[in-house]
Amino acid sequence: MKVAIAGAGAVGRSIARELLRNEHEVMLVERKLDHVDPTSVPDAKWVHGDACELSLLETAGLEQYDVVIAATGDDKANLVLSLLATTEFGVARVVARVNDPRNEWLFDESWGVDVAVSTPRMLASLVEEAVSVGDLVRLMTLRKGANLVEITLPDTTALAGKPVRKLALPRDVALVTILRGDRVIVPQADDPLEGGDELLFVAAEEVEDELRALIER
Repeated sequence: MKVAIAGAGAVGRSIARELLRNEHEVMLVERKLDHVDPTSVPDAKWVHGDACELSLLETAGLEQYDVVIAATGDDKANLVLSLLATTEFGVARVVARVNDPRNEWLFDESWGVDVAVSTPRMLASLVEEAVSVGDLVRLMTLRKGANLVEITLPDTTALAGKPVRKLALPRDVALVTILRGDRVIVPQADDPLEGGDELLFVAAEEVEDELRALIER
């Protein structure tokens, strides 16, 4: 897979190293000359320039890339790049970093963003996930209005002992996995639920309240 990353700060370089370890092809685009350090990620292709400039993206051949990651420290730049990658270059998947949580509402498909990653929100979600029982916690926003959400069943849940097929899930909700102790369970129709299970769902945002109500019954 070919991945273009805008922003070669600590975040961009870390993402690049991880992708290279997984044998993907990576291009790093960086505007600040003092951040351009090919020795820090020697296996990546480096481009010095502004990732919001159409001519630079054309020269870099952005249309050849499968994924664009807008990882700069500037939300405006990340939005502009996301829009250009989608509308001008037809990139299939765009992931954008959200620096200021107040701007998160902008990072959606209207700006060409498939997945928005907000570090403050993710950290808060992980804290909530660790201490919340019986409530729905949104872990990540996926593309087209879907979210990865988690619900931990209380020890006294009325669902204990019932098979997964008895969950009358709302439309546009899928149970992805069950975390039980150190086990990761791919749910089958006859698998029984237990108190303390962590249920991971992919759910459309508009049905999250229905899902919450179902689990709380």
